[in-house]
Amino acid sequence: MKFIICILAIALCSCDGESPEKNKAVVLFNGKDLSGWKGTGYAVKDGAIVCTPQGKNLMTEKVYTNYVFDFEFKLPPGGNNGVGIHYTGEGDPAYNGMEVQVLDDTAEKYKDLKEYQFHGGLYTLKAAKKGFLKPLGEWNHQKITVNDNKVTVELNGTVINEADLDELAKKYPKHKGVIRRSGHITFCGHGDPVQFRNVSVIELPLTSQ
Repeated sequence: MKFIICILAIALCSCDGESPEKNKAVVLFNGKDLSGWKGTGYAVKDGAIVCTPQGKNLMTEKVYTNYVFDFEFKLPPGGNNGVGIHYTGEGDPAYNGMEVQVLDDTAEKYKDLKEYQFHGGLYTLKAAKKGFLKPLGEWNHQKITVNDNKVTVELNGTVINEADLDELAKKYPKHKGVIRRSGHITFCGHGDPVQFRNVSVIELPLTSQ
């Protein structure tokens, strides 16, 4: 009987074909420097990545396919940044990948934005639900899950955006980034001192080829 139980236990542990290490969170920012990232215009201050006035794109050295990108961010008044997914490393992440907006959309200057430009929106592709940002000066917690053709954005515990990339590719056939299924994760700066901390990623198993 003990022998049978052991065999069953081994089978259950190995049936998914994935290493247990694959689904563990990996810290992408050590709080001290920008090891594992490449780009210019970002600095480390008080344990956070801060976009400087020269800040544009800061991307992971590694390329990712399916994953959960977990981080905290703090916005200054009117602050504007973004998270690029499936970015090629060249050109604009919003078009050569896709950009999830990180924005103080409560600012008066943004009152007339297009719906997809508000926080959590997939730029030019799909709008997010509004009203879930914490007050300015507080840290927000966000998760972006990329799983094959699905992208989900969760802000402070609420899912604010869900997108089917295959459907968006049909709707926007000229958008190069929406058809990509791997690339760098990128902070897309606009010179505003947006801060990021507690940055990690969990890689998910591939479910399609």
